[in-house]
Amino acid sequence: MNDLIDLLQRQQLIWHGNEQVSDVERVSTGIEQFDEYLNGGLPKHGVIDIQASQGIGEVRVLLPYLKQQTGLTVFINPPGCVSGHGLFHLGFDTALILVINPKNELDALWSAEQCLKSGACSSVLLWQDRFAIHQIKRLQLAAEQGGALQFVMRSEASSHLSLPVSLCLQLAAHREGLEVVINKQKGSWSKARFVVTLKSYWPELYQPAKEDKVISLLEHRQQVSI
Repeated sequence: MNDLIDLLQRQQLIWHGNEQVSDVERVSTGIEQFDEYLNGGLPKHGVIDIQASQGIGEVRVLLPYLKQQTGLTVFINPPGCVSGHGLFHLGFDTALILVINPKNELDALWSAEQCLKSGACSSVLLWQDRFAIHQIKRLQLAAEQGGALQFVMRSEASSHLSLPVSLCLQLAAHREGLEVVINKQKGSWSKARFVVTLKSYWPELYQPAKEDKVISLLEHRQQVSI
């Protein structure tokens, strides 16, 4: 029994009740409200599972964090064109942006693992729905070895399998920004649901509130009779 427990501990598959959130080294997301719910920010290295429909702002919410990084930011199999011009105007050093489009899922996983282990990359974003648990473990080890952060971007439809990740976030569109559910957070029992308001970061994406000029028929008649 002791041998089995030792093996599981070496593979980081056992969580001890006395492990504190402060034991996990964190880095700010660049969004204060987000940091509050994440106990100070994202884990400095490891694998983060992002479950979201495409195009709701799942990358935009990561931009303040990505812009802080001094190493390469790698996009692997992004669903659309990564605009270097747009990133430049957001304050990114485009010399630190790398886009890789492998031919298949295995090549994509290999590319992500090599980037993570290289020590040259701060963040790797991989768009892929299907993963085996051992594949995530390899990415986790590579991220720890290279001191990098791996974002696994997958659709909600593929999120039925729980993966051994450092952080799992489920995102949904919201009129004020994004609704976030923390499904898993290493070193914490918390499972929170909250809304990240992005209006102050990208006000141009939001329409100003229109004045409600609808009145009841009775009020209209009273105004006319005055």
